[in-house]
Amino acid sequence: MLKTVYLRFLSIIVLASIAVTVMISSLPISSDTCKCETSSDLDRQHEKLHSSFKESTKSLKPKLAVLVPFRDRFDELLRFAPHMSTFLTRQQIPFHIFVLNQNDRYRFNRASLINAGFMQVKDHYDYIAMHDVDLLPINDNLKYEYPAEGPLHISGPAFHPKYHYPTFIGGILLLRVEHYQRLNGMSNRYWGWGLEDDEFYVRIKEAGLEVFRPQNITTGPDNTFLHNHDRLHRRRDTTKCYNQREVTRRRDRETGLDTLLYSIKQRHELTLDGVPLTVLNINLECDKSQTPWCECDSKIETKTRVDSKKKV
Repeated sequence: MLKTVYLRFLSIIVLASIAVTVMISSLPISSDTCKCETSSDLDRQHEKLHSSFKESTKSLKPKLAVLVPFRDRFDELLRFAPHMSTFLTRQQIPFHIFVLNQNDRYRFNRASLINAGFMQVKDHYDYIAMHDVDLLPINDNLKYEYPAEGPLHISGPAFHPKYHYPTFIGGILLLRVEHYQRLNGMSNRYWGWGLEDDEFYVRIKEAGLEVFRPQNITTGPDNTFLHNHDRLHRRRDTTKCYNQREVTRRRDRETGLDTLLYSIKQRHELTLDGVPLTVLNINLECDKSQTPWCECDSKIETKTRVDSKKKV
C-alpha cells in the first residue's frame, strides 16, 4: 500500500518537472550577456552629452578675430597673449589671436596690416578687434561682445590712459565683418605712427555708422587699462617726411581693402603660455610715387623738421 502511494507521488513529481521544463524552453531567452548600464556608464554618457551641448552652444556664438598689428614688440606680446586669453575666456567669447607681423623693410603701417589681417579672416569670423598689443583691459565690465549695432570702441577717450579727445577711436575697436567691408577697410597711406584712426573715424561717420562705447564703467584713465607704450624706442616710425603731414590730414577716398598690395611670407601656428595664436609674416608693398614716406631718408627727415620749425 505504501509502495503504491510512493510510486504515484514520484510519478506526479516527474510529470511536473517535465511540464516546467517544456514551459521554460518555450520562453524567448537569449544567450547574450546582459548589457545593463551601470551608474558610471550613465555618468559618462551624461558628461558626453553635456560637453556636446556646450560645444554646440559655443559654436552658435559670433566668433572674434583679434587682429594685433605688430613689429619688434615681443615683450608686450608675452604679456598680451595670456592676459587676453584669460580676459576673453571669462567672457566666454570664442576668439583667436592673429599677430600681424610686418616683415618688410618699410616703416610701420598699422592700417595696412589690419587690412591684410582682415582679408585672411573675413570668411571664417563674424567680427574683428583692431587691438594694440600694448593696451591690456583690466576692468571686466569692458565687454568684447558682438557689435551688432555698429563699431564698438572699447578704449574710449574717457578711459584711455593717453588720448581723450571725443573723436578718438584708437587702441581697441570692434567691428562686424560686413561693416569693415562696407568701409573699404582703412587707408593704406599711413606709414609711421599716427592719424590713421582719425581718418577711419571720418569713414565711419560718412558711412552712417555710429560708434558705441562701453557703458557704466566706473574706472578711469588710470585703472581701466595697463599701457606699455614706449614712444621713444620707435622714433623712426614717429617722424614725418616729404609731404606726409599735408596728405595724411585729409580724407583718403582712394585707398583701402580694394587697393591693398601685400603677401603672406609665412604663417606660423604657435602656442604661447598655453595660448594658441597665429603669426602672419606680412610683406606690404609701397608705391613711392604715391607715398614716398614709406621710407624716410635721414636727409629728408632733417629737412622736414627744419621746414616745420620755419612754419611755426
